[in-house]
Amino acid sequence: MPGFRDRTAIAGVGYTPFSKDSGVSTLTLAVDAITAALADAGLTVDDVDGIATHRVGDSTPPWVVAPALGVPEVTWYLDQFGGGSVSHSVIAQAAMAVASGMAETVVCYRAINARSEFRMGGTGRAPAPIFDVQYQAPYGYFAPPQQFAMYTRAHMSRYGTTHEQLGRIAVRQRENAAKNPRALKRDPITLDDYLASRWIAEPLRLLDCCLETDGACAVVVTSRARARDLRRKPVLISAAAWGGGDSMFSGAGSTPSGTDWTVTEAARLAPRLYKMAGVGPSDIDVAELYDCFTYSVLVQLEDYGFCPKGEGGPYVESGEGPPVNTHGGFLSEGYVHGINHIAEAVSQLRGDAGDRQVPGARTALSTAQPGYVLAGTSALVLRSDQ
Repeated sequence: MPGFRDRTAIAGVGYTPFSKDSGVSTLTLAVDAITAALADAGLTVDDVDGIATHRVGDSTPPWVVAPALGVPEVTWYLDQFGGGSVSHSVIAQAAMAVASGMAETVVCYRAINARSEFRMGGTGRAPAPIFDVQYQAPYGYFAPPQQFAMYTRAHMSRYGTTHEQLGRIAVRQRENAAKNPRALKRDPITLDDYLASRWIAEPLRLLDCCLETDGACAVVVTSRARARDLRRKPVLISAAAWGGGDSMFSGAGSTPSGTDWTVTEAARLAPRLYKMAGVGPSDIDVAELYDCFTYSVLVQLEDYGFCPKGEGGPYVESGEGPPVNTHGGFLSEGYVHGINHIAEAVSQLRGDAGDRQVPGARTALSTAQPGYVLAGTSALVLRSDQ
């Protein structure tokens, strides 16, 4: 998109506490996170004219959040159906609304009681209204760990990826979470702890899986010029990309390599994302990669070009490349379905991430679920405004 790069910025971020039982509604979570993000930016509810979110029947829509906040008038809103795959497209579309003049200040949020109320992939309710579910549910192939177990096994079978390599991702992210006061899990774990954790869906263990979490996170998107007059140093939205192809459950050519399940939609999206930002993998100082499972981190290291296809396991063992999931990720901080990765990238680029700060971080990659389960993915390249 010519002219998109660096025209908009993230001016504020906000969180609720992350927990196993929030004790409040998703509406309350959304309002609290948005209020915190506006305060972080030095704005008020009166400054808001756009609201955006994504959900899968598990949260509160913008037209309920707006009056609860007391927003005077909404000139643009987005209520995106979808899970983690669309998480970053929400911020991207908010940036487009600002860049086009449809809105001046958009708050983007994700609020979910995913532990106490609506457990992702749970079977105690009607299937989600997605046509692919009819091909899965009759066989008991329903929950995300079952689905990702198949993709993980495909990578192991083709490239010799090991449990120990996956375990190093879990251990390293827990080390990051130990420095994060928001994180649900801060106690250190070892590779032996990982290998001793129980099976969830082979080859995935408990410590391969993200944390079902109650909580909310929000970011404020506005123009670059306006953000420069606000309280915090702006973080520029340098590039945004989203899209996809056939469903992996019902399409013969559902990946860039046809039926090769070790390649995700991220491999198709990455070149245009980097081109828009004018950067490549070697320019990324910090990467916040969607980690619903350890395997999703490994496959994205390949598909976003940090290492060749099939070498994700050795690459993880080597410790090379940019710091990944500096907040602990979904595996240890908490699972807020994508947006807390974006908020962490903002903190790193503002230089206010505390003990977990990556020195000199100026460019960040933040990604959505890479295209398994749902047919698409989305991602952002963010840059500090210096």
